Amino acid sequence: MHKILTMILFLPVISMADVADNKKHEVLYLLNFIQQSGCEMSRNGSNHSGEDAVAHIQKKYDYFRKDVESTEDFIRLSATKSTMSGKYYTVKCNGREIGKTKDWLLKELAVYRMKRRF
Repeated sequence: MHKILTMILFLPVISMADVADNKKHEVLYLLNFIQQSGCEMSRNGSNHSGEDAVAHIQKKYDYFRKDVESTEDFIRLSATKSTMSGKYYTVKCNGREIGKTKDWLLKELAVYRMKRRF
């Protein structure tokens, strides 16, 4: 009986995993970065504005939140590839080659973290 009660008490904690409070600013920064970038994100052959991309990524983040423990998890689960087709999301910014959103966001996360160190 004690084991069952303990499991019930910890169940909400297990299902409520998310990026640590002291790192949520990174996720918010990346969402804002996508929206303000002026780049187009391609999902399954369709191009989307930054605003539409953020709406989609936010939905995936909300869905996978229980599996997200870091900003890198957020990128991997919410902004890397289609759950349905398995195709990678790509991004096209003016004057640059098309690249994977995962690489684009990980690079921007590294830049953001470096700026915050100083």
